[in-house]
Amino acid sequence: MKAALCLLLGLAALAAGQDTVTTIGNMGIKDRQIFIWKLLNHILEPVAYKDIIDIGTNFKIEDSMELYSRRDVVKTFLNNWKFGFLPRGEIFTLHVDRQLKEVVTMFHMLYYAKEFETFIKTACWMRLHLNEGMFVYALTVAVRHREDCKGIVLPPPYEIYPYYFVRADVIQKAYLLKMKKGLVDQKLCDFYGIRKTEKDVYIIDENVYDRRVYLSDEDKLRYFTEDIGLNTYYYYFHVDYPFWMKDDVINNKVGFRRWELTLYVYQQILARYYLERLSNDLGDITTFAWYKPVKKGYWPWMILHNGVHLPPRLNNFEFKDKKNTEVMNLAQDYERLINEAIIKGYVEINGMRLELTKSEDIEMLGKLIYGTIDKINITKNQVDAYRYLLILMKAAVGLNTVHSDKYFVMPSVLDNYQTALRDPVFYQLQKRLSYFLTLFKNRLPSYTREDFSFPGVKIDNVVVDKLVTYFDDYLMDMTNAVTLTDDELKKTRSDMVFFVRKRRLNHDPFKVVLDIQSDKAVDCVVRMFLGPKMDHLGRVIDLNKNRHNFVEIDSFLYKLNTGKNTIVRQSIDMHNYVRDRIMTRDFWKKIDTINDMKDLFTKDLRNYRTGFPIRLLLPKGKVGGMKMLLYVIVTPLKLVDNVDPNILDTTKKDMVWNFRSTVLLDKMPLGFPFDRHIDLTKFFTANMKFLDVTIYHKVDVCDMKTRWNRYVLRDYNLEDKTYDDRMYTNVDINMKVDHNVNVYDL
Repeated sequence: MKAALCLLLGLAALAAGQDTVTTIGNMGIKDRQIFIWKLLNHILEPVAYKDIIDIGTNFKIEDSMELYSRRDVVKTFLNNWKFGFLPRGEIFTLHVDRQLKEVVTMFHMLYYAKEFETFIKTACWMRLHLNEGMFVYALTVAVRHREDCKGIVLPPPYEIYPYYFVRADVIQKAYLLKMKKGLVDQKLCDFYGIRKTEKDVYIIDENVYDRRVYLSDEDKLRYFTEDIGLNTYYYYFHVDYPFWMKDDVINNKVGFRRWELTLYVYQQILARYYLERLSNDLGDITTFAWYKPVKKGYWPWMILHNGVHLPPRLNNFEFKDKKNTEVMNLAQDYERLINEAIIKGYVEINGMRLELTKSEDIEMLGKLIYGTIDKINITKNQVDAYRYLLILMKAAVGLNTVHSDKYFVMPSVLDNYQTALRDPVFYQLQKRLSYFLTLFKNRLPSYTREDFSFPGVKIDNVVVDKLVTYFDDYLMDMTNAVTLTDDELKKTRSDMVFFVRKRRLNHDPFKVVLDIQSDKAVDCVVRMFLGPKMDHLGRVIDLNKNRHNFVEIDSFLYKLNTGKNTIVRQSIDMHNYVRDRIMTRDFWKKIDTINDMKDLFTKDLRNYRTGFPIRLLLPKGKVGGMKMLLYVIVTPLKLVDNVDPNILDTTKKDMVWNFRSTVLLDKMPLGFPFDRHIDLTKFFTANMKFLDVTIYHKVDVCDMKTRWNRYVLRDYNLEDKTYDDRMYTNVDINMKVDHNVNVYDL
C-alpha cells in the first residue's frame, strides 16, 4: 500500500491500484482517511474506483433498515428517493426548501448508521446515485459529527470544488490548456499569466487587481473578502453548527454554547471586516435597509460547473421585483417579532413563554435569529414564526428568491457558505442583524467593578513586537475544476496539474510579552483584543461605540504563580488559528510516513477545521502606519459546570476534536468585557491594560506588483512543499526586477 500511496498526487490525482485496502469494519484511521478521500476525488466525474462502485451497487438501503438506529429516518429518505432528489449535475444550495430537506435526510442516513461499515456503504451508494453537491455537503457534516470519524481530515473545500474559490477567467484558461494539451505559445502564456514548471505543473495567475470587475471602492477589499482561508473558516463554522441541526444531534464538545458562539462569530467577522475597511480609508459599514438602494454593487466573475455564472449586482440596486415582495415582507415581520420580544423580555410561541431577560437567555436569542425553536410540548416539529431569518434576508437580497423555481436555481454568492463573505452586502445584512444582539445586551445591567477586577493581580507591562503586514503568493490546487479524459478516468488522476496563483495578506511573526504580578497562585483567563483607535476621518472613537469593533485575537487559560509572571505569546501560538492547509497531494505523501496520527494533529493539523487563518490575525494597516489599540485583561477562571478543562490538553492521546474558543470554558459571556455597555467610572482596573500599537504595511514585497505598476511572474520551483516554511520566508522589500523577464501591463 505504501508503494501505491507514494504515487498519489492528492485529491486531484489519486492513483489507481488502491481499490482494495482492507475490510471496511477493520479499517484503521489511515485507511478510513484514504477511503473518504477517494469518495471526494473528482466529485463531478463518474466514480473511477472499483471498490466504491461494487459497494454502492450491491448495497440495498431498503433491505438494511436494521443497520440504522432510526427507522423513521430510513423511511423518510426512501420516500424522498422514490419521489425524486435533485438530479446529478444541478447546482445545490441550502436556500431552497426542497433541496434543504433532501440534503438533511441524506445527512441523517449517514449520521444514524450504527456502524462505520454501514456509514461507508451508505456513502458509496449516495456517491453513485445522488447529486454531487448534496453528497459533498452531507458527507462533510456527517464526518464532522460522527464519533467514529474523529481524526478524519477532509480535503479543503477549495480543492473539492474550486469553482467557488477561483475566478471564471482562470478556469477558462485551464480548459484552454487542457484542450491544447498544454501546447500554448510562450507569448500567449505571458499575456494570460501562465507558467509551466519543470514538473509539468501549470500555474495560472489570478489578477486580483483586474479593475474590469470593479464596481466601487468596496472592491479594494477583495484580497480579504475573497481570501480562500477566510471563506473556508466560515464554511467550516457552518459545518460544525448548521442552522438546521437540532441541539441534541450536535456533539457536546462541538456544540457547547452553540447559539451564543454563533452570535459572537458573526459579530467578530463584522469587527474584523471593519478593521480592514479602516486600512483602506473606507468608512463605517452601511446598515442594510429594505427600501433603499444598495449603493455598492458586486461582480463575482465566477462560473459554476454547469456553465452558469453567479449573477452580478450592479450599483444602486433596488429591490422592486414583485417576486421579492412576499419574502421581503416575511423577513421584516420576523425582524419585528424578534425586536418586540427583546424589548418585552419574553416571547410566547404556541403557549410557551420563552424568557429573554437574563444573560444565559442569549442561547434563545441566537435560535430566534439564526435557527428554529425546537419542539417543546407542542404538536409542530418546528415553529414557523421564527424560521431562518438570515436565509430569508439573503434570498431577497441575493437576486434569488424562495419562489424562483423551488428546485432548479441560479444561486448568488450569498446562497453558499463558501462564497457569502465575498459580497459587501453580506456585512450590511449582518450589521442589521447585530442590532438584535446589541439591543439584548443593552437591556442587561452594565458590569460592576467586581466583575472587572481581580484582587491581588496586576498587569505591570505589555510589550509587543513591531507589527508588519505584506502580501505574498499562494498556489492553490484547482485541478478538480477541469474535466478528466477517459484515459485519465481509468488512471483516477489527471495528467495535467493546475495551480492558481493567488495573492493574500500575511504578516511578520510577532510576540506579545505580559508581565503580571500576583499575590497568590490562581487560575486565570487572559483575553487579548485588537481594535481601532480612530475612525477613517482620524477622530478618536468613544469606547462605548468602539467596543463593537474589537477583535479577540487571543484567549487562554493560565495558572499564575505568586510573584512576577512573564507570559510570552507567539503569534503562531495564539488560540484557534490555523496555518495554510496542506495540499492534499502533500498530505498523501505525509500520511504514509506516519504511524501515530496524534503527532500530526498536535503539530501540522492543529485547529485544522476550526481555526481562523493566522495570516489574517492583523489587518493590512497602512504604509506609514495605522494606530490601533491592544487591550489585555486578566480575570479569575470561573469554570463552567460539567466540563473537563483537559479538553484543551494537546498531549492527550485522543485529541482529535478541535475546540473553537478557550473562553467557552469560562462562565463570563463571550466578548467580555466589551459585550455590554461600559460604565467608564467602574471600568479601569489594575488587571487590564490598553496599549497603543501601530500596524505597518510593506508594499511590493513580492512579485505581485512592481514599482512600474506591472506584473512579473516568478519562475516557481515546485519541490515537495507544504505550508511549514512558506509563512516565514524573508521578503526583500527592495526587490529588483529583471527587465528581461516577460511582463504585461496592468
